[in-house]
Amino acid sequence: MRFLSPLVRSIVRFIDSDHFPLGAEATRALPERFEWGKAIPFIILHLGCLAVIWTGWSPVAVGVCALLYVVRMFFVTGIYHRYFCHKSYRAGRAVQFVMALLGLLCVQRGALWWAATHRHHHAHSDDEIDIHSPRQQGFWWAHIGWMTSSRNFPTDYRLIPDLAKFPELVFLNRFDLIGPLLMALLTYGLGATLAAWDPSLGTSGLQMLVWGGFISTVLLFHGTCCINSMAHVWGRPRYDTGDDSRNSLLLALITLGEGWHNNHHRYQSAARQGFYWWEIDITYYILRGLAALGIIRDLKRVPEGAFLPENHLPARRSHAGV
Repeated sequence: MRFLSPLVRSIVRFIDSDHFPLGAEATRALPERFEWGKAIPFIILHLGCLAVIWTGWSPVAVGVCALLYVVRMFFVTGIYHRYFCHKSYRAGRAVQFVMALLGLLCVQRGALWWAATHRHHHAHSDDEIDIHSPRQQGFWWAHIGWMTSSRNFPTDYRLIPDLAKFPELVFLNRFDLIGPLLMALLTYGLGATLAAWDPSLGTSGLQMLVWGGFISTVLLFHGTCCINSMAHVWGRPRYDTGDDSRNSLLLALITLGEGWHNNHHRYQSAARQGFYWWEIDITYYILRGLAALGIIRDLKRVPEGAFLPENHLPARRSHAGV
């Protein structure tokens, strides 16, 4: 960046998610604590939903909100989680880049940060250094509090050498602000276009920004985070995984299949997390469709041992057994 002016360099550093004044290692060594400064983006995101008081609602805006929730939940579950974290299937380099770009639209930071954080969770699930364990730090810290601590912001590239070798993925990870900006432009632009095309729809750029941008993103955020929190306190375990992961139909419906969390913790690389036909796993069904179209390939199967009764825990209720 030497050829850039001091002002431009400052702006680049500000939006660069890999820039830390103390350095990444020193930042990771900071104490675990709630920080209001890091909470501001979450507060703004939630307060933005209140703008619905002024913009109102329309069937088309609510419909777009619901559609964006489902589509982007798949980006989280099928792309960020099952591909970048666990390599549950294979994809070409161009498809991989497009998937990482689509993932940014979820406004949950970059794919590499997401993958490094999640791989750390699996390596230390519910032990003392798990950064979002209800057992260790309580429900609300596991749900959202951990994301307000500076020490959890640097991407630990040591945990993702298979991904960090791609400069285009590192670029998207560093400048993940691309995601929120694109979402704002796309939703506002869609609302403004629909208003000009058919005013009887009763929508506008601002209304669509509120419903498709703010409200849908808040719902997506909490839907995703409930796996960190609720899926470790609510449901039934099938396997002895040494942690508190559980299976829940309700959470599986909210997250397109991620609620079969105990299954996943036992066989992490399987593309399918609902192992039995009655365990609804919408993400897996979509992945099967993408594989049939040739967009992705080599979905990893559930090992046969997963279905052996001797590998299952005795049937029992655990907390709220949903």
